[in-house]
Amino acid sequence: MASSSSSSSAAVVAEGSAARRFWIAASSREAAFAAYTPFLLSLAAGNLRLDAFRHYIAQDAHFLHAFARAYEMAEDCADDDDDRATIAALRKAILQELSLHASVLKEWGVDPTKEIPLSPATAKYTDFLLATAAGKVDGAKGSDKMVTPFEKTKIAAYTVGAMTPCMRLYAYLGKELTVFLKQDENHPYKKWINTYASSDFEGNALQIEELLDKLSISLTGEELEIIAKLYQQAMKLEVEFFSAQLVDQPVVAPLLRYCDPKYKLLVFSDFDLTCTVVDSSAILAEIAILSFQKTSQSGIDSTLDRTKSADLRNSWNMLSKQYMEEYEECMERLLPPEELKSLDYDQLYKGLEVLAEFEKLANSRVVDSGVLRGMNLEDIRKAGERLILQDGCKNFFQKIGKTRERLNLDIHILSYCWCAELIRSAFSSVGCLDGPNIHSNEFAFEGSVSTGQIVRKMQSPLDKVEKFKSIKSGMDSTAASLSVYIGDSVGDLLCLLEADIGIVVGSSTGLRRVGKQFGVSFVPLFPGLVEKQRQLMEQEKSTFKARSGVLYTVSSWSEIHAFILGSDFS
Repeated sequence: MASSSSSSSAAVVAEGSAARRFWIAASSREAAFAAYTPFLLSLAAGNLRLDAFRHYIAQDAHFLHAFARAYEMAEDCADDDDDRATIAALRKAILQELSLHASVLKEWGVDPTKEIPLSPATAKYTDFLLATAAGKVDGAKGSDKMVTPFEKTKIAAYTVGAMTPCMRLYAYLGKELTVFLKQDENHPYKKWINTYASSDFEGNALQIEELLDKLSISLTGEELEIIAKLYQQAMKLEVEFFSAQLVDQPVVAPLLRYCDPKYKLLVFSDFDLTCTVVDSSAILAEIAILSFQKTSQSGIDSTLDRTKSADLRNSWNMLSKQYMEEYEECMERLLPPEELKSLDYDQLYKGLEVLAEFEKLANSRVVDSGVLRGMNLEDIRKAGERLILQDGCKNFFQKIGKTRERLNLDIHILSYCWCAELIRSAFSSVGCLDGPNIHSNEFAFEGSVSTGQIVRKMQSPLDKVEKFKSIKSGMDSTAASLSVYIGDSVGDLLCLLEADIGIVVGSSTGLRRVGKQFGVSFVPLFPGLVEKQRQLMEQEKSTFKARSGVLYTVSSWSEIHAFILGSDFS
């Protein structure tokens, strides 16, 4: 659900707006964590039970009272007449929202005059907000100790920084949920969704963002960092608030709920370009070239039968070019002449046999070239430690590492990577020492130096899916299980379809083209889960199944994290 911006566009936004910079940093993670909570998924599906909504509205009323009070305190601290007028207008909008809440409470059978105690999550959020408005911020003096108007204006900036993310998140969620109103004209929570999807609310969100930008202009870098931390903390408290809502009904997320002694959750993932931002084959080739240069510069005679490093690089470039050209030809050969109406798994498997033969031949060429000879094992490990993982991927595996002992969960990496040690080093470097089970190829070594041979264990989509099936069939047949596969390329297609839930990371045009031609449908994960939530309430059982022909797409690992593990507060 949350979309990630490119680093270049983020840099442009960052130059012009502190508020947008803070939102971009937070939206890729916290926005997804809020959306994928049982509360919002059930609300979007229209089958959230009334008691849960009543509890939420009552808690939100407590929060809005604190929000209005924080605006009042910020107005007292602001030095500029225009700023005070803006804050007063925003406070008026909150008071109008409180009036709406009162009518909604009555509509849903809750007495607005009856005192309803704050939940711990609500109290934590309101305490933070009011403490910030009082100037109780790390690295800042309290408002009662402020001497100059400029110092008080800083407290106004801090307060607005802590309030802005709530406004922007609700505007974001409102817009994302409007699609479900089009699917159901009688949606029971239509009024709530329309409130936050309205142009008026979007205008209020923009107004407070513009105010934050204006108040931030005269601040130092250190003071802006304080606001960034307050913004991030407010977003986390917002997620905690949604996560804490009482939802006593079957829900499709997070999948973590399956992790009990009677239910096994199996998570499988590809590695290259699913977990990483670069392909490992190019990294390993670069290590080999640099290893040769290092050996040549040392003045020590090498027993390796190699050409100059420039020739070695040319050889690798030619292999890469040949691979890409023939890969495209291979894709054309395996596609059926016409797009199929529904999934034909057997025809897809037969088509991917063509790709399997191609991948094996390509690996043989690399081995025969001698490019992979002479690499030191320690250099490979260091390269693995420096591999950059996709945004959110590291947090996902770290969360599993921290909670695995109490989860009935297994995680497996299935990869074409030529050297499994590179993968092991990548995960150990981010604190996942006892993390995933790794199923990949290995280099052959003489001592600690590669011979140029690959111990081939996994070279094709067929190898991957056979390993996937083998792992599943090795499970205790008496225990129920649910399988998830995460991938990004055509090589993952069979596993994605064999899993109960197949999740596609990124926007591989090749994968989508091949998948659609064989009758596969691609559905964004959040809308897909909302539909599953509707089905779940009707059938009272899981509606995920293998070979359904439907794959779910995500823009970031934060969505995967939110769906499988939930937030840190789930």
